[in-house]
Amino acid sequence: MQRLWLVVVSVCALVVCSSAYSAVCPDLSPVNHSPQEPAPEKVQFDHIKNRLLSKFYTPYHMAHDVLVSEGDTAVMVGKFDYDFALHKDLEDESIHAYIFGTGMSDWEYLGDYTTDSDGKIYVNLGRRPAGDYRVYMVVAGDLSSTTGYLSVVQENEKAVLFDIDGTLTQSDSEAVGDYLGFSKAKAYAGAADMVKAYQAKNYRIIYLTARPYWLAKGSRSWLTAEGLPVFHMHLDANGELLEPTGKADYKAGYIKQLISHGVDIIRVYGNATTDIEAYELAGIPKAETYIIGKHAGESGTQPIPDDYLSHISDVVNSTPNAQCRSL
Repeated sequence: MQRLWLVVVSVCALVVCSSAYSAVCPDLSPVNHSPQEPAPEKVQFDHIKNRLLSKFYTPYHMAHDVLVSEGDTAVMVGKFDYDFALHKDLEDESIHAYIFGTGMSDWEYLGDYTTDSDGKIYVNLGRRPAGDYRVYMVVAGDLSSTTGYLSVVQENEKAVLFDIDGTLTQSDSEAVGDYLGFSKAKAYAGAADMVKAYQAKNYRIIYLTARPYWLAKGSRSWLTAEGLPVFHMHLDANGELLEPTGKADYKAGYIKQLISHGVDIIRVYGNATTDIEAYELAGIPKAETYIIGKHAGESGTQPIPDDYLSHISDVVNSTPNAQCRSL
């Protein structure tokens, strides 16, 4: 009887130990190789002003990426506007929404939504199994579109978080040149290889940036050009950065939200004093807080003075693979 009890205890211990690492590995292949996007029938805009808006101005639509715990209902916000300067909202018009991702064989139609006075729609994505999904939104009046990404995570999923401007790019101001079209943001040497190395080790990649939402289109294009995953990316959606608490609280608040969904952020990267403050407020250990540039090593953080080439060999390559299971 005693031997049987020891066997039971040992088996239970193994189950407990393995359950701590039972999160599904991130798998971006479904969203990166989705079927041809749906092509709904083009219909006339309901309002003449919107017909003119579409005719004379470039669309700057975007969808806010969403990360939820498995079992939770996900809602994604789509924002539809035109012109890089005016950002004139598309009001009271029809938007078709679709989803494709983990375990699916074709696009699923989510419904026909109508934009509000801010040019927004709120798409109910339902409860989805753990995995990654692409949400495709199409303006019925001109068939312009945008894409957002849904990540459904399980408890203890491992992630690495990056700021973008001045961290992956060489300057905080390069986003402006990118947006206006007179320059292309330059990445630090080794930045792309570093991110891809973590991805290959099954860590979820998360971008947390103080860029405003209307830079989503250009930000995704830049990441794609660098060969990087384009999600999960969080931008300032509702003017949080205009609040008195500023960037640090904005970033710390979102990191805490990620942690509440079960994401285990094992390492963070930044460049600014506000990044250092935000990561500290969110409870990220200084031993796993890496800062590049002139503030490298400040406040007990880990310094990356010049680029990521030696950092990859010294730190990233020796980081163990994330403990997770493939679907």
